[in-house]
Amino acid sequence: MAASESSPRPIVVVTEGGPHIWAIVNALADRVGRVSVILETPESKKRLLLGRARRQGWISAIGQLGTMVLTRLGKRFLAGHAGRLAAEEKLETEPRPGQAIIHVPSANGPECLKEIANIKPGVVLLAGCRLLSKDTLVRMPCPVVNYHAGIAPKYRGMNGGYWALASGDQENFGTTVHLVDAGVDTGGVLKQARGKPKPGDTIASYALRQAAFSRNICVEAVKDAMAGKLATIDPRLPSNQWYHPTIWFYLWTGLRRGVW
Repeated sequence: MAASESSPRPIVVVTEGGPHIWAIVNALADRVGRVSVILETPESKKRLLLGRARRQGWISAIGQLGTMVLTRLGKRFLAGHAGRLAAEEKLETEPRPGQAIIHVPSANGPECLKEIANIKPGVVLLAGCRLLSKDTLVRMPCPVVNYHAGIAPKYRGMNGGYWALASGDQENFGTTVHLVDAGVDTGGVLKQARGKPKPGDTIASYALRQAAFSRNICVEAVKDAMAGKLATIDPRLPSNQWYHPTIWFYLWTGLRRGVW
């Protein structure tokens, strides 16, 4: 009997990696089945900065870069908090021994499509990777869904949890699993989860906190996709795209509203 007939088809997760992503990958491996991780090379900071400067202007781009640098430093200084968070929530934030990891230059490159074709997955879950091009999407051999660390469509784009808190919209501190189209988190919503940050959480740890209460919706969406039972819901929310906050806005929300 062929492998595809005797056992469920594997799951592919396409990502740039990170502790919160590994927490989800390990949950999928425990509760659904085999997971192959396609790890793409992150875009260079120079290319990222130039792209944002073209879209939003140099002042905003430089301000966003400042927050990104501060966030990276914050992760180092607040590593103890992240460790306690992971322990409290029972998150496994590192790849396990034997985890299948395939390195590719880009989620949109031919190498990625070739690996997916070889694996023959039942579903591809995107989690923190480049926006897929239309050409890449039409060549996918199975359903493609995305894990987004924000409540879509109200908080599409970057740092959805932070922006909900900074906007005084604590009830929408959450995450979304949605179908993937050519837009930025604009595909049909499949599942959503909401939670609350805890004392000590900052923009450096929101993604990990969100992953802790989002493992169930990722598992459910992947199971639905593999069973051919995907069904969208209407969140009845406005649609807005967000980016990294500028360093001056981030400091203002921290000092004035206590949202770090």
